[in-house]
Amino acid sequence: MRRAAIIGAIIKKDLVEFSRDRLYVMLSVFGLAMFILVFWVLPGTVDETIDVGVHAPGMEAVLGALEQEQGEGLGFVGFDSAEELRAAVEGEGEPRVSMGVVFPEGFVEAVAGGRTATVTLLVDAAVPAETRTALSAYVREIAFAAAGRDLPVTQPAQETVILGEDRAGDQTPLRERVRPLLVFFILLVESFALASLVGSEIQQRTVTALLVTPARTGDVLAAKTVTGTALAFTEAVIMLLAVRALGAHIGGLLVTVLLGAVLATAVGMIAGSAGRDFMGTLFIGMIFMLALAVPAFSLMFPGVASVWVKVIPSYGIVQAIHTLSSEGGGWADVAPHLLMALGWCAALFAVGLVVLKRRVEAL
Repeated sequence: MRRAAIIGAIIKKDLVEFSRDRLYVMLSVFGLAMFILVFWVLPGTVDETIDVGVHAPGMEAVLGALEQEQGEGLGFVGFDSAEELRAAVEGEGEPRVSMGVVFPEGFVEAVAGGRTATVTLLVDAAVPAETRTALSAYVREIAFAAAGRDLPVTQPAQETVILGEDRAGDQTPLRERVRPLLVFFILLVESFALASLVGSEIQQRTVTALLVTPARTGDVLAAKTVTGTALAFTEAVIMLLAVRALGAHIGGLLVTVLLGAVLATAVGMIAGSAGRDFMGTLFIGMIFMLALAVPAFSLMFPGVASVWVKVIPSYGIVQAIHTLSSEGGGWADVAPHLLMALGWCAALFAVGLVVLKRRVEAL
């Protein structure tokens, strides 16, 4: 009981010191508010349909064929004139389209009679080259079908095998992909706060004064552990509540965030103990921040993560947050990620305790 009372007194002192540090208090509050705002400003849906404008005078058959293709990744919008379509592609008219197809007068008759007819494709500069090529081939097929003629080549039989998870028609919105990044940034902000607290106590010899009292080195380490983990965990839970992530898998998310808080505390201990002054602590903290944020950034670009990304300590935590909050996964899906995160947390936390203990004992 006596040791618990001593640890509690040190925790109370740490919280008072943190509340007096206006820089990190403002950074915590302002950062939390900004991250929440960023989340809700980002688009929450994904439009997988490419709108294509069509001007086809006297070609009801072509327009009918195009309308039958709606919902296959292309959406077709009819225009009364080529000028209106050009303005829409350039962003000066409504409705806005990124690509347009202009069929000339008498196109069907020309193709049916074997004469040459030119179809004009209007494409915005931002449209990828592969999309332009695909549209050109697609329009050629539609034109031959509308003219009642077969393609001049025989299409070979083909089979498409999709390797990995097929996200076609079920793309994850940017808002959902960025959620783990924002939550993890909240944890990292609190690691900076703990690093600043540890660094200032070491530089000002506050730790030495504590050790003159009945407090031991282990009490100081335990207090810093509880303070750092509690601050990071509380901020992250507030973030999850604000972005409505705590749903059916609240238990898994809380465990994941707790591991993230422990990881952030370990990083804060290492940065605060290794830094010789404020700038040194900040520099070491920034190195950790940039490295640990890589897995979260990788989620913004769908695909299989590289092997070197998977060995970063924060990878398991970030993947677990994404799986539980965005993909509807359960314990079985995140168990490997949580085990990996637990191993890294134990390793980094042990390093943080050793570094802080040696620094305190060296004073």
